[in-house]
Amino acid sequence: MFYRENGQFKTSYDADQQLFPVLQDRLAVALLVALALVVIPALASEYLLRAVLIPFLILSLAALGLNLLVGYCGQISLGTGGFMAVGAYASYNFLVRIDGMPVVAAILLGGLMATVVGVLFGLPSLRIRGLYLAVATLAAQFFCDWAFLRIKWLTNDSSSGSVGVSGLSVMGLPLDTPVRKYLLCLAFVIVFSLLAKNLVRGHIGRGWMAMRDMDVAAAVIGIRPMRAKLGAFAVSSFIVGVAGALWAFVHLGSWEPAAFSIDRSFQLLFMVIIGGLGSIAGGFLGAAFLVVLPIVLDNLPYWFGLPIDTALAAHLTTMILGALIVFFLVVEPHGLARLWQIGREKLRLWPFPH
Repeated sequence: MFYRENGQFKTSYDADQQLFPVLQDRLAVALLVALALVVIPALASEYLLRAVLIPFLILSLAALGLNLLVGYCGQISLGTGGFMAVGAYASYNFLVRIDGMPVVAAILLGGLMATVVGVLFGLPSLRIRGLYLAVATLAAQFFCDWAFLRIKWLTNDSSSGSVGVSGLSVMGLPLDTPVRKYLLCLAFVIVFSLLAKNLVRGHIGRGWMAMRDMDVAAAVIGIRPMRAKLGAFAVSSFIVGVAGALWAFVHLGSWEPAAFSIDRSFQLLFMVIIGGLGSIAGGFLGAAFLVVLPIVLDNLPYWFGLPIDTALAAHLTTMILGALIVFFLVVEPHGLARLWQIGREKLRLWPFPH
């Protein structure tokens, strides 16, 4: 009976269109943000921050950007790892070639460069779709892998494509502790999540969803396919590029093109599918499933004192994770976000059966 909308009256259009119209949702989000901003930095260990929370936040941001393209606009992309690489290497070049370039500005400029590349490789979406578009975006992945290995200028004349950053600072504060790195990633995730949530609620997001459902009908009612599709590629690539820069600067510190291989593209696509297409929360749920759950499964034998060696534990983790993926997709093909939505609806109706 605690999740009810009874008595929550809306007396203005602003109140009716607010981001979280249900009071319980607003309280839950406020509590979650307070937990992330205050409790976790104060109590989390260095291992938890470095190995779990920072990768989770960055990959959630990348999955959020990909979901705008795949889930909301219906444009399949297999070049996400390449767009992340563009954001990482472009940010690196801005940082090392321009004296006094702030880290945050370099990250955002890297996202803009990823936007340019994403729009260029998104041009085929104006003529093709489905698996053909997936192959076209896959070409972006292969091109980026080749470029950062062969064009020495992009890697500051590194022979192997491996580069690194150190001594980073934001607003005069050095990024030398896991807590500060975590808070930087969290700030980006909060800002871009709010922007994405408001974007998909407006006319731009409605245009994307119309193109996803039936592009011919969307064009008939006045939605311009070129603007909608390329806009989705631009916004998605920008967010993915920022995530790539954060992955390189904050999580890795030094990296090579293999850090953004096609495996990364498939991992992010799986996050979106498992988490839920066309859902802002889907990226976070999918990232939690593919980042946090394997770590928990790896450590379960040690927590319970089971005599299992490391190799067997790794194999069991892979088997259990694969079985869970199949189970969840069979139970709810629309992802974990749909299961969460069904749970909320049941809470609104409980204890009534209808």
